[in-house]
Amino acid sequence: MISSTGIILIWIAVAVVALIILLWFFPVTLWFQALISGVRISLIQLVLMRWRKVPPSTIVMAMVTGTKAGLKLDANALEAHYLAKGNVPNVVNALISADKANIALDFKMAAAIDLAGRDVFEAVQMSVNPKVINTPPVTAVAKDGIQMIAKARVTVRANIKQLVGGAGEETVLARVGEGIVSSIGASESHKDVLEHPDSISKVVLAKGLDAGTAFEILSIDIADIDIGKNIGAVLQIDQANADKNIAQARAEERRAMAVAQEQEMKAKAQEARAKVIEAEKEIPLAMADAFRSGNLGIMDYYRIKNIQADTDMRENIAKEQ
Repeated sequence: MISSTGIILIWIAVAVVALIILLWFFPVTLWFQALISGVRISLIQLVLMRWRKVPPSTIVMAMVTGTKAGLKLDANALEAHYLAKGNVPNVVNALISADKANIALDFKMAAAIDLAGRDVFEAVQMSVNPKVINTPPVTAVAKDGIQMIAKARVTVRANIKQLVGGAGEETVLARVGEGIVSSIGASESHKDVLEHPDSISKVVLAKGLDAGTAFEILSIDIADIDIGKNIGAVLQIDQANADKNIAQARAEERRAMAVAQEQEMKAKAQEARAKVIEAEKEIPLAMADAFRSGNLGIMDYYRIKNIQADTDMRENIAKEQ
């Protein structure tokens, strides 16, 4: 048998458990905190948030913070933004910062920026405090062929209206680098660039490089300029080597043609000698026929032999000399 004291303790435990469950389903403390903070939200709405798996404390604290800062926030809009995987506290902090800095930013735009994957609070802070971006070394060549390596500091601030769909820092750096290259490339001499580095900044700024980006370029400052290689001289040397190789190739081609022509002439000479030798073989036959026909006498024959001997002697003397 359970005593009356035990029964009372059991009832007290049941009452405590029931009270805890009741307070979990009906966050009276949170509702009262919102009430005394000037936030009008019903207890039923807080209960429905739990059923929709939205933490009521997140929504209530965001509304309390915004209300104390002078903002008018809608609980349903905050709840919808949370269900869309948005960062409710970050959006509210961004709205407060924008309001204090007199930056036009409403909840709809802030929520869109947050859902687009950008840190809306950081963007508002960047609108108030501009950010300095250091460009990587940019290599360009002036018209006199001297290579120059420039580094720049780009001061930007966030463009709230372009945060959704606007290009990021990489695009800004790429455009600034392109502007530096074109500006140095248009200079007649590298000395002009060294004397007036601010001319690069003026030319680059005039091109409106921040169009379509999430930033507004405030200034471009050339931090450092170094002189690199003499690209013009290198190109001239390469061109001279190429011309030399072409000339050598053409000379080799002419030499080969000359050798071919010489070989052809030798072949023709050998062919002519062969014809002469072949003709000389017929001389004895012709002389014999002339003897028989009476057209050649013995004295004529001796005279021919003397002439031939004299010719051979002259050729031998010429060879010895």
